[in-house]
Amino acid sequence: MPTVNLPGADGSIAPYTLTGTPTERPKAPPAFNRIAYAAAHVVSDPLRETRPWEAPAIDWEATLAFRHHLWSLGFRIAEAMDTAQRGMGLDWAGAQELIRRSLAEARTLPGADLACGAGTDQLSPADTRALDDVIAAYEEQVGFVEKHGGRAIMMASRALARVARSPDDYRKVYGRILGQAKDKVVLHWLGDMFDPQLKGYWGSDHFEGALSTVISIIEENREKVEGIKISLLDNAKEVALRDRLPDGVLCFTGDDFNYAELIEGDGRKYSHALLGIFDAVAPQASMALACLAAGDVATFRSVIAPTVPLSRKIFEAPTQYYKAGVVFLAWLNGHQSHFTMPAGMQSARGMLHYAEVFRLADRAHVLDKPDLAAARMKSLMAVMGVGD
Repeated sequence: MPTVNLPGADGSIAPYTLTGTPTERPKAPPAFNRIAYAAAHVVSDPLRETRPWEAPAIDWEATLAFRHHLWSLGFRIAEAMDTAQRGMGLDWAGAQELIRRSLAEARTLPGADLACGAGTDQLSPADTRALDDVIAAYEEQVGFVEKHGGRAIMMASRALARVARSPDDYRKVYGRILGQAKDKVVLHWLGDMFDPQLKGYWGSDHFEGALSTVISIIEENREKVEGIKISLLDNAKEVALRDRLPDGVLCFTGDDFNYAELIEGDGRKYSHALLGIFDAVAPQASMALACLAAGDVATFRSVIAPTVPLSRKIFEAPTQYYKAGVVFLAWLNGHQSHFTMPAGMQSARGMLHYAEVFRLADRAHVLDKPDLAAARMKSLMAVMGVGD
């Protein structure tokens, strides 16, 4: 197995020899007994990019090929979400093209499924003055998704967090959009560890107050709510939400720290999944979920458990920079030819972070092509000043 010199937290450099075994791919997309959305990233085109912070260029061929990779493993796709750098490199114009292209691509593949993020990121939060501005922005984005034959995931809104003054303001906005939606919508509860501008969302800085508001919105609009994704990195809070949801409304875990136990469930209830980490560990998650569906809980646990330390490292604080780790692994595994991201997001993490992600990915059997991964890791380390 190949060996790479990697830095340690104490400043030392030591050889690391890979030990992981690539995960076997299924011959056909497997069936799961949990709904599993993988939030997918976008691939930059560095050969066309001149202003990556202001106008990033997207490699559409590689971006759509990665979606075929996820579909082949049995996943639904959560399109144009945080993992695709919405509001952190991908603007609404870019998201529109991504949604349009992905929906068209899904129609060419029997069984391919996806839902699309609809938010308010065409609005500047600082310039938003009224709830009607937020409503109009949501209407535009949900309308765009529906016009192109898609289903909407109603993303949390920075603009709404800025102008809302009470839980009733959230009820007004969500009630208006859900009341107009053609199909059922997935709601999105994203904690401020993922986006500091969402602090106080649902009109409260306290979980119990926010939870009461969310449940009231769902109960008032239950015919239009498929489910809610919760991303608070706190399994107890997710269970509290899950236990209070009305019958028929699904809980989608967005907890990239505790997803294994939340998906397995507690013997009474379980969570479905809408996760950014599934982008990075798709083969392992697919195998684990297929085993769970077959009743083989022991293998589910043995396959998915090693991915959890890796995910916790990728999503460590500042959590919003997790996208860098996801794309780093896509590059190591040969899904793209470079480690370049919209807005230069690859620079959001440092050498020690990437070195530990590499080690943990190997131990979780996430490195599909060990020789390629080692060669690429050596080149990255050399750029960062760690040579052989």
